Amino acid sequence: MDDHQLLDIARASQILKLLGDPTRLMMLKLLQSHDCCVCEFVAIFKMSQPAISQHVRKLKDAELVQEERRGQWVFYSLRKDRPDYSFVTTVLDQLPDQDGLVTELEAQGLRISCT
Repeated sequence: MDDHQLLDIARASQILKLLGDPTRLMMLKLLQSHDCCVCEFVAIFKMSQPAISQHVRKLKDAELVQEERRGQWVFYSLRKDRPDYSFVTTVLDQLPDQDGLVTELEAQGLRISCT
């Protein structure tokens, strides 16, 4: 990140606060390599749809994730067009990948239902 793209302290603090929640942190780690919909997060985290939607809304409001409608489903992905994307991925790159969770969903047939 060059000097003209440095985050201000308030924005960095906002992002770190959002990443301080384990569920949101894992959601972002999953989104680093897979687009996901709310129903997939419900299955992965074994949480209610309203609880998952609340987490996703916070990430979307902070412009860390974006949504894309595909048929009747809405898929979420990381916002790569944001100046803070490299800050977020620097944090995420320090974490183990969560691909096994997506593989498990596929094995249970839960990922296929959303595509």
